[in-house]
Amino acid sequence: MTLRKRARPHRRQLLAVALLAPTLGLLGLSAAAQTAWPTQPVKILVGFPGGSTPDISARALADALAKAWGQTVVVENRPGASGNLAADAVAKATDGHTLGVVINGNLTTAKQLNAKLPFDPARDFAVVSLLATAPLVLVTPAEQPQGAAWLAAAKAAGEKWSYGSVGIGSVGHLGGELVNGAIGANAVHVPYNGNPAVLTALLGGQIQMALVPPGQALPQVKAGKLHAIGVTGPKSEQAPGVPPLAELGVRMPPLEVWNALVAPAAMPRAALERLARDVPAVMKEPETRQRFVAGGWEPVGSDAAAAQARVQAEARTLGEIITRRGIKLE
Repeated sequence: MTLRKRARPHRRQLLAVALLAPTLGLLGLSAAAQTAWPTQPVKILVGFPGGSTPDISARALADALAKAWGQTVVVENRPGASGNLAADAVAKATDGHTLGVVINGNLTTAKQLNAKLPFDPARDFAVVSLLATAPLVLVTPAEQPQGAAWLAAAKAAGEKWSYGSVGIGSVGHLGGELVNGAIGANAVHVPYNGNPAVLTALLGGQIQMALVPPGQALPQVKAGKLHAIGVTGPKSEQAPGVPPLAELGVRMPPLEVWNALVAPAAMPRAALERLARDVPAVMKEPETRQRFVAGGWEPVGSDAAAAQARVQAEARTLGEIITRRGIKLE
Protein backbone atom coordinates (compact mmCIF):
# COMPACT_ATOMS: atom_id res chain seq x y z
CA MET A 1 0.00 0.00 0.00
CA THR A 2 2.78 2.30 0.86
CA LEU A 3 4.54 1.49 -2.37
CA ARG A 4 1.42 2.30 -4.42
CA LYS A 5 1.04 5.68 -2.72
CA ARG A 6 4.63 6.53 -3.51
CA ALA A 7 4.33 5.37 -7.11
CA ARG A 8 1.43 7.67 -7.98
CA PRO A 9 3.28 10.93 -7.27
CA HIS A 10 6.25 9.54 -9.13
CA ARG A 11 4.13 8.92 -12.24
CA ARG A 12 2.65 12.41 -11.97
CA GLN A 13 6.11 13.91 -11.76
CA LEU A 14 7.22 11.99 -14.82
CA LEU A 15 4.14 13.13 -16.70
CA ALA A 16 4.72 16.76 -15.72
CA VAL A 17 8.32 16.61 -16.83
CA ALA A 18 7.29 15.04 -20.11
CA LEU A 19 4.72 17.75 -20.76
CA LEU A 20 7.17 20.52 -19.85
CA ALA A 21 10.08 19.11 -21.80
CA PRO A 22 9.31 20.88 -25.12
CA THR A 23 8.82 24.20 -23.34
CA LEU A 24 11.99 23.82 -21.32
CA GLY A 25 13.83 22.89 -24.49
CA LEU A 26 12.61 26.00 -26.27
CA LEU A 27 13.56 28.17 -23.33
CA GLY A 28 16.98 26.63 -23.32
CA LEU A 29 17.41 27.20 -27.04
CA SER A 30 16.22 30.80 -26.70
CA ALA A 31 18.68 31.53 -23.91
CA ALA A 32 21.47 29.85 -25.84
CA ALA A 33 20.64 31.84 -28.96
CA GLN A 34 20.68 35.10 -27.02
CA THR A 35 24.06 34.41 -25.49
CA ALA A 36 25.58 32.96 -28.69
CA TRP A 37 25.19 36.07 -30.85
CA PRO A 38 27.46 37.53 -32.12
CA THR A 39 29.35 34.44 -33.28
CA GLN A 40 31.71 36.34 -35.58
CA PRO A 41 32.99 39.91 -36.02
CA VAL A 42 30.19 42.46 -36.43
CA LYS A 43 30.41 45.03 -39.22
CA ILE A 44 28.86 48.50 -39.02
CA LEU A 45 28.54 50.19 -42.42
CA VAL A 46 28.63 53.99 -42.66
CA GLY A 47 27.68 55.79 -45.87
CA PHE A 48 30.04 58.72 -45.31
CA PRO A 49 33.81 59.19 -45.07
CA GLY A 50 35.95 58.81 -41.99
CA GLY A 51 35.68 61.83 -39.72
CA SER A 52 32.09 62.55 -40.72
CA THR A 53 29.45 62.82 -38.00
CA PRO A 54 27.90 59.38 -38.69
CA ASP A 55 31.41 57.91 -38.64
CA ILE A 56 32.12 59.49 -35.24
CA SER A 57 28.95 57.92 -33.83
CA ALA A 58 29.60 54.53 -35.40
CA ARG A 59 33.13 54.28 -33.99
CA ALA A 60 32.09 55.29 -30.49
CA LEU A 61 29.29 52.72 -30.55
CA ALA A 62 31.50 50.02 -32.10
CA ASP A 63 34.11 50.34 -29.36
CA ALA A 64 31.46 50.16 -26.63
CA LEU A 65 29.77 47.10 -28.14
CA ALA A 66 33.07 45.32 -28.73
CA LYS A 67 33.88 45.73 -25.07
CA ALA A 68 30.43 44.53 -23.98
CA TRP A 69 30.44 41.50 -26.27
CA GLY A 70 34.09 40.52 -26.18
CA GLN A 71 33.85 40.40 -29.98
CA THR A 72 35.40 42.45 -32.77
CA VAL A 73 33.17 45.23 -34.13
CA VAL A 74 34.55 47.01 -37.19
CA VAL A 75 33.36 50.18 -38.92
CA GLU A 76 33.47 50.18 -42.71
CA ASN A 77 33.01 53.43 -44.65
CA ARG A 78 31.18 53.17 -47.97
CA PRO A 79 30.52 56.77 -49.05
CA GLY A 80 28.13 57.64 -51.82
CA ALA A 81 24.58 58.67 -52.74
CA SER A 82 24.05 60.56 -49.46
CA GLY A 83 24.60 57.39 -47.49
CA ASN A 84 22.19 55.30 -49.55
CA LEU A 85 24.88 53.02 -51.01
CA ALA A 86 25.81 51.78 -47.56
CA ALA A 87 22.18 51.67 -46.47
CA ASP A 88 21.35 49.45 -49.45
CA ALA A 89 24.20 47.10 -48.53
CA VAL A 90 22.85 46.84 -44.97
CA ALA A 91 19.32 46.15 -46.23
CA LYS A 92 20.60 43.30 -48.40
CA ALA A 93 23.05 41.79 -45.89
CA THR A 94 22.38 38.13 -45.08
CA ASP A 95 25.27 37.22 -42.79
CA GLY A 96 23.39 38.13 -39.61
CA HIS A 97 26.29 40.31 -38.43
CA THR A 98 26.01 43.48 -40.55
CA LEU A 99 24.54 46.69 -39.13
CA GLY A 100 24.44 50.29 -40.30
CA VAL A 101 24.61 53.78 -38.83
CA VAL A 102 22.41 55.99 -41.00
CA ILE A 103 21.35 59.63 -41.06
CA ASN A 104 17.88 61.19 -41.13
CA GLY A 105 17.44 61.09 -44.86
CA ASN A 106 18.23 57.40 -45.37
CA LEU A 107 15.18 56.52 -43.27
CA THR A 108 12.84 59.48 -43.75
CA THR A 109 13.15 61.01 -47.23
CA ALA A 110 15.19 58.72 -49.46
CA LYS A 111 12.17 56.95 -50.92
CA GLN A 112 10.23 60.21 -51.29
CA LEU A 113 13.09 61.67 -53.30
CA ASN A 114 13.68 58.61 -55.47
CA ALA A 115 10.91 56.13 -56.18
CA LYS A 116 13.52 53.83 -57.80
CA LEU A 117 15.57 53.55 -54.64
CA PRO A 118 16.84 49.94 -54.47
CA PHE A 119 15.64 49.53 -50.89
CA ASP A 120 12.53 50.50 -48.96
CA PRO A 121 13.39 52.00 -45.56
CA ALA A 122 10.03 51.02 -44.08
CA ARG A 123 10.24 47.44 -45.28
CA ASP A 124 13.92 46.52 -45.31
CA PHE A 125 15.22 47.81 -41.96
CA ALA A 126 14.75 47.03 -38.32
CA VAL A 127 15.43 50.36 -36.60
CA VAL A 128 17.35 49.44 -33.45
CA SER A 129 17.97 52.79 -31.73
CA LEU A 130 18.08 56.54 -32.22
CA LEU A 131 21.71 57.04 -31.21
CA ALA A 132 22.20 60.79 -31.01
CA THR A 133 20.86 64.18 -32.09
CA ALA A 134 22.30 67.64 -32.65
CA PRO A 135 21.13 71.01 -33.95
CA LEU A 136 22.49 72.38 -37.18
CA VAL A 137 24.75 75.44 -37.09
CA LEU A 138 24.47 77.96 -39.92
CA VAL A 139 28.12 78.76 -40.69
CA THR A 140 29.69 81.22 -43.13
CA PRO A 141 33.23 82.25 -44.10
CA ALA A 142 34.90 84.53 -41.55
CA GLU A 143 35.08 87.50 -43.93
CA GLN A 144 31.30 87.72 -44.28
CA PRO A 145 29.22 90.01 -42.03
CA GLN A 146 27.34 88.64 -39.04
CA GLY A 147 23.83 88.91 -37.63
CA ALA A 148 21.26 91.07 -39.40
CA ALA A 149 23.90 92.36 -41.81
CA TRP A 150 24.52 88.83 -43.02
CA LEU A 151 20.80 88.24 -43.55
CA ALA A 152 20.62 91.34 -45.72
CA ALA A 153 23.71 90.30 -47.69
CA ALA A 154 22.33 86.82 -48.29
CA LYS A 155 19.05 88.22 -49.58
CA ALA A 156 20.80 90.70 -51.87
CA ALA A 157 23.15 88.06 -53.29
CA GLY A 158 20.41 86.03 -54.96
CA GLU A 159 21.82 83.09 -56.93
CA LYS A 160 25.37 84.46 -56.67
CA TRP A 161 25.60 82.68 -53.32
CA SER A 162 25.49 78.94 -52.81
CA TYR A 163 25.23 76.62 -49.84
CA GLY A 164 26.51 73.11 -49.29
CA SER A 165 25.14 69.93 -47.74
CA VAL A 166 25.94 66.23 -47.61
CA GLY A 167 23.49 65.51 -50.41
CA ILE A 168 20.17 66.17 -52.10
CA GLY A 169 17.34 65.68 -49.64
CA SER A 170 19.63 65.70 -46.60
CA VAL A 171 18.61 67.72 -43.56
CA GLY A 172 21.31 70.27 -44.44
CA HIS A 173 19.77 70.64 -47.90
CA LEU A 174 16.18 70.89 -46.70
CA GLY A 175 17.23 73.23 -43.91
CA GLY A 176 19.00 75.43 -46.45
CA GLU A 177 15.80 75.67 -48.45
CA LEU A 178 13.95 76.66 -45.29
CA VAL A 179 16.55 79.37 -44.58
CA ASN A 180 16.22 80.63 -48.16
CA GLY A 181 12.47 80.90 -47.79
CA ALA A 182 12.60 82.45 -44.33
CA ILE A 183 14.96 85.30 -45.27
CA GLY A 184 13.98 85.77 -48.91
CA ALA A 185 17.31 84.48 -50.23
CA ASN A 186 17.92 82.30 -53.29
CA ALA A 187 21.25 80.60 -52.58
CA VAL A 188 21.95 77.62 -54.85
CA HIS A 189 22.37 74.17 -53.34
CA VAL A 190 25.65 72.27 -53.91
CA PRO A 191 25.85 68.65 -52.65
CA TYR A 192 29.10 67.21 -51.25
CA ASN A 193 30.29 63.82 -50.10
CA GLY A 194 30.20 64.44 -46.35
CA ASN A 195 30.49 67.42 -44.02
CA PRO A 196 34.32 67.53 -44.09
CA ALA A 197 34.04 68.31 -47.81
CA VAL A 198 31.36 70.93 -47.09
CA LEU A 199 33.66 72.67 -44.61
CA THR A 200 36.58 72.52 -47.03
CA ALA A 201 34.42 74.24 -49.65
CA LEU A 202 33.38 76.90 -47.13
CA LEU A 203 36.97 77.58 -46.10
CA GLY A 204 38.01 77.73 -49.74
CA GLY A 205 35.28 80.19 -50.69
CA GLN A 206 33.50 77.84 -53.12
CA ILE A 207 30.25 78.21 -51.14
CA GLN A 208 28.96 80.95 -48.86
CA MET A 209 26.99 79.08 -46.20
CA ALA A 210 26.09 75.66 -44.85
CA LEU A 211 24.14 74.01 -42.06
CA VAL A 212 26.61 71.73 -40.27
CA PRO A 213 26.48 69.72 -37.01
CA PRO A 214 28.23 71.56 -34.16
CA GLY A 215 30.91 68.92 -33.63
CA GLN A 216 32.42 69.80 -36.99
CA ALA A 217 31.41 73.45 -37.30
CA LEU A 218 32.54 74.82 -33.94
CA PRO A 219 36.26 73.94 -34.11
CA GLN A 220 36.49 76.09 -37.25
CA VAL A 221 34.45 78.83 -35.55
CA LYS A 222 36.73 78.80 -32.49
CA ALA A 223 39.75 78.99 -34.78
CA GLY A 224 38.32 82.17 -36.34
CA LYS A 225 37.99 80.60 -39.79
CA LEU A 226 34.18 80.56 -39.88
CA HIS A 227 31.30 82.52 -38.36
CA ALA A 228 28.39 80.80 -36.60
CA ILE A 229 25.26 82.76 -37.53
CA GLY A 230 22.78 80.68 -35.50
CA VAL A 231 21.35 77.24 -34.72
CA THR A 232 18.24 75.64 -36.20
CA GLY A 233 16.31 75.41 -32.97
CA PRO A 234 16.49 76.59 -29.36
CA LYS A 235 19.75 77.29 -27.59
CA SER A 236 21.83 74.16 -27.41
CA GLU A 237 24.56 72.86 -25.12
CA GLN A 238 26.21 71.46 -28.23
CA ALA A 239 26.62 75.00 -29.60
CA PRO A 240 27.26 77.25 -26.57
CA GLY A 241 27.07 80.95 -27.31
CA VAL A 242 25.44 80.48 -30.72
CA PRO A 243 22.00 82.16 -30.84
CA PRO A 244 18.90 80.51 -32.27
CA LEU A 245 18.14 81.69 -35.79
CA ALA A 246 14.73 82.72 -34.49
CA GLU A 247 16.41 85.49 -32.48
CA LEU A 248 17.64 86.94 -35.79
CA GLY A 249 14.14 86.87 -37.26
CA VAL A 250 14.60 83.63 -39.22
CA ARG A 251 11.27 81.86 -38.75
CA MET A 252 11.52 78.20 -39.71
CA PRO A 253 10.62 74.82 -38.18
CA PRO A 254 13.26 73.50 -35.77
CA LEU A 255 15.55 70.94 -37.37
CA GLU A 256 18.03 68.45 -35.98
CA VAL A 257 20.51 66.11 -37.53
CA TRP A 258 20.49 62.62 -36.04
CA ASN A 259 21.73 59.16 -36.66
CA ALA A 260 20.33 55.74 -35.91
CA LEU A 261 21.49 52.16 -35.75
CA VAL A 262 19.67 49.86 -38.15
CA ALA A 263 19.79 46.17 -38.97
CA PRO A 264 18.44 44.25 -41.94
CA ALA A 265 14.78 43.42 -41.43
CA ALA A 266 15.72 39.74 -41.85
CA MET A 267 18.23 39.87 -38.96
CA PRO A 268 17.78 36.84 -36.67
CA ARG A 269 15.43 37.54 -33.79
CA ALA A 270 18.04 36.60 -31.19
CA ALA A 271 20.41 39.20 -32.63
CA LEU A 272 17.75 41.93 -32.60
CA GLU A 273 16.84 41.07 -29.02
CA ARG A 274 20.44 41.36 -27.91
CA LEU A 275 20.89 44.64 -29.78
CA ALA A 276 17.69 45.98 -28.20
CA ARG A 277 19.13 45.20 -24.78
CA ASP A 278 22.79 46.11 -25.26
CA VAL A 279 22.73 49.26 -27.40
CA PRO A 280 20.70 51.41 -24.95
CA ALA A 281 22.83 50.00 -22.12
CA VAL A 282 26.19 50.96 -23.64
CA MET A 283 24.81 54.36 -24.65
CA LYS A 284 24.30 55.08 -20.95
CA GLU A 285 27.94 54.39 -20.08
CA PRO A 286 29.84 57.58 -19.11
CA GLU A 287 32.75 56.84 -21.45
CA THR A 288 30.45 56.31 -24.43
CA ARG A 289 28.39 59.40 -23.66
CA GLN A 290 31.56 61.47 -23.34
CA ARG A 291 32.71 60.39 -26.80
CA PHE A 292 29.39 61.39 -28.34
CA VAL A 293 29.36 64.74 -26.53
CA ALA A 294 32.95 65.40 -27.62
CA GLY A 295 31.80 64.83 -31.19
CA GLY A 296 29.05 67.44 -30.82
CA TRP A 297 26.21 65.02 -30.18
CA GLU A 298 23.49 64.73 -27.59
CA PRO A 299 23.56 60.96 -26.88
CA VAL A 300 20.14 59.31 -26.82
CA GLY A 301 20.25 55.52 -27.15
CA SER A 302 16.48 55.10 -27.44
CA ASP A 303 14.56 51.87 -27.75
CA ALA A 304 13.28 50.71 -31.12
CA ALA A 305 9.73 52.03 -30.64
CA ALA A 306 10.88 55.58 -29.89
CA ALA A 307 13.29 55.51 -32.82
CA GLN A 308 10.58 54.34 -35.21
CA ALA A 309 8.19 57.03 -33.98
CA ARG A 310 10.84 59.70 -34.68
CA VAL A 311 11.38 58.33 -38.18
CA GLN A 312 7.68 58.40 -39.03
CA ALA A 313 7.09 61.90 -37.65
CA GLU A 314 10.06 63.39 -39.47
CA ALA A 315 9.20 61.63 -42.71
CA ARG A 316 5.92 63.54 -42.72
CA THR A 317 7.52 66.91 -41.86
CA LEU A 318 10.40 66.69 -44.34
CA GLY A 319 8.15 65.18 -46.97
CA GLU A 320 6.06 68.34 -46.92
CA ILE A 321 9.18 70.43 -47.62
CA ILE A 322 10.17 68.15 -50.51
CA THR A 323 6.73 68.45 -52.06
CA ARG A 324 6.43 72.19 -51.53
CA ARG A 325 9.88 72.96 -52.96
CA GLY A 326 9.71 70.33 -55.71
CA ILE A 327 13.00 68.72 -54.65
CA LYS A 328 14.00 65.65 -56.67
CA LEU A 329 17.10 63.57 -57.15
CA GLU A 330 18.65 64.32 -60.51
